[in-house]
Amino acid sequence: MGIKSFQGARRQQANTADVTPLKVSDYMTRNLITFTPDQTIESVMQTLIKNRISGGPVVNDKHELVGIISEGDCIKQISESRYYNMPMQDKTIEKYMATNIETIDGNMNIFDAANKFLNAKRRRFPILENGKLVGQISQKDVLKAAMTLKGQNWWK
Repeated sequence: MGIKSFQGARRQQANTADVTPLKVSDYMTRNLITFTPDQTIESVMQTLIKNRISGGPVVNDKHELVGIISEGDCIKQISESRYYNMPMQDKTIEKYMATNIETIDGNMNIFDAANKFLNAKRRRFPILENGKLVGQISQKDVLKAAMTLKGQNWWK
């Protein structure tokens, strides 16, 4: 008498980790609009409006990340310039950009990145390699990754 299995036939599961890209670097934006610390607030605002973006990384001449400038930073400057009755045409973004920047590892799993977005309450994270800015992942990029992966078991 042979041994009977009560589990039934097992379907061979595909190793989706090898087939499906799950890293931040697979979904990050590489072609970024960047700014420099010596750019004027006004020129940054024009770029944000023209490109329909809410902010972007600020890099030095070696393409090293030195800050992030956002719509909020620009709005703060508009408010202050009116309050103090000072023109802002020649004000540079260096004093107004955020310099305490959290980055994310390009090798991080996309699900861990989603969790980091939830905990950090940020809209975007820059990605560095060897100290140089190589990309950025946004909340929208994580949504796109989820839609790409929705056929996988985790979605069901």
